[in-house]
Amino acid sequence: MIKDNTIVSDMEGIKDFKDKKVLIVGMGLSGVAAARLLSDFNVDVRITDSRDELELVENIMQLPDGVTIETGGHSSVMVDGVDMVVVSPGVSADNPIITKAHEHNIPVVSEIELAYSFTASIPWIAVTGTNGKSTTTTLIDLILRRAGYNIITGGNLGMPLCGAIKDHYSSNSKERVDYIVSEISSFQLETIETFRPHISVILNITPDHLDRYRDMDEYIGAKKSIIKNLTEEDKLILNFEDPVVRAFEEETPAKIYFFSARSFHDGISAFLKDGYIYINGKEIISVNDMALKGAHNMENVMAATLASMLAGAGPESIRDVLISFRGLEHRLEYVDRIDSVEFYNDSKGTNIGAVIKSLESFEHSVVLILGGKDKGGDFKDLIPYIKERVKAVVAIGECREKVVKQLKDEVLVVRAEDMRDTVDKAFELAKPSGVVLLSPGCASFDMFENFEHRGRVFKEEVYRIRGK
Repeated sequence: MIKDNTIVSDMEGIKDFKDKKVLIVGMGLSGVAAARLLSDFNVDVRITDSRDELELVENIMQLPDGVTIETGGHSSVMVDGVDMVVVSPGVSADNPIITKAHEHNIPVVSEIELAYSFTASIPWIAVTGTNGKSTTTTLIDLILRRAGYNIITGGNLGMPLCGAIKDHYSSNSKERVDYIVSEISSFQLETIETFRPHISVILNITPDHLDRYRDMDEYIGAKKSIIKNLTEEDKLILNFEDPVVRAFEEETPAKIYFFSARSFHDGISAFLKDGYIYINGKEIISVNDMALKGAHNMENVMAATLASMLAGAGPESIRDVLISFRGLEHRLEYVDRIDSVEFYNDSKGTNIGAVIKSLESFEHSVVLILGGKDKGGDFKDLIPYIKERVKAVVAIGECREKVVKQLKDEVLVVRAEDMRDTVDKAFELAKPSGVVLLSPGCASFDMFENFEHRGRVFKEEVYRIRGK
């Protein structure tokens, strides 16, 4: 059992789970974290996963005693008698077990909604968007910590919020939590009910996950769910240059704050002008003094800076972080320079919008590595940027032929078999000087465990060439 301490006393939602039965669908990171959190408060927990037991051995070992476990499929009987279903982000909304829950009027929520229901008395800062979420969330975390705030950070960037919350109170911390900072995906937003962040950030919305959503409107609707419970007491930060995002201003009573990398007038709270970032008309930092590079990162920095200042951080804490923060692994990460060829790892670039933002950081002579597991994106959207900046494309993965078909008339496209073949061919194409950019525009699961695995293998192959 959990001893009483400050964060537990803040968990007003605990009483709502007394003597309840909860079914968790999906035994990944978020599912296991939810099970562990609920079990600490003597909730009757069941968990089910379609994968077989051998694949889930490590996950099962993390589950507390007393949790009912099902592997190898989802039996409808698991729904019987439960008071709530917690669905993992990777589980489709049309899963039969979810359908049965809806038919029996059983609430179906995400792990984020579950974490929020425990901690609604603590102000949340939530970041969503198609691209840049992890960088922006990490910056907010670093700035607020530098400013002296006690925070919990998690969500879609690696640590599930239920796990982060459990880790905090399990450490017997007596410090009051000032903010919960969270990265939120569209999948997590699909099943929110009461989730209401005090400060919300929407970075951008471009085509993504069209293998899951029927069309772009459905994807936009999932993202827009972040604002559905906001009130006039809440703050909403929007990208002024994204017309889809900008339009949300008309659909919420929350106080609106815009950021922009191209516009600056009285209606823009954060903007970039003459190489300097301004917040509310006050100069914060020169981009030349920042360790983080890349045109797309300026939007992430402005959004993070604005959110941090609204949360109470001062300019000095912001500058301290921006001077030293170099970015996250697999996000336009500089890898090496061999002869006169530079290598960049943007394995997190899993949609076409992310590839565009990465290409905007280079002027010309790019050899672009594209492909992987198709998410329904249209590579033709890259053509204007390819004409300006790309000298060749190396196509890999399951949708390699789609890349070839859509781009072969615009640029030299070369097929590759695996990452070693890919890096070797890209290096030769980039000579005598240029950039090799891994920004696949696709998911990684056809050839790799995840985008991190893909990025690491790419770097290993670059280092192999260096070793030669």
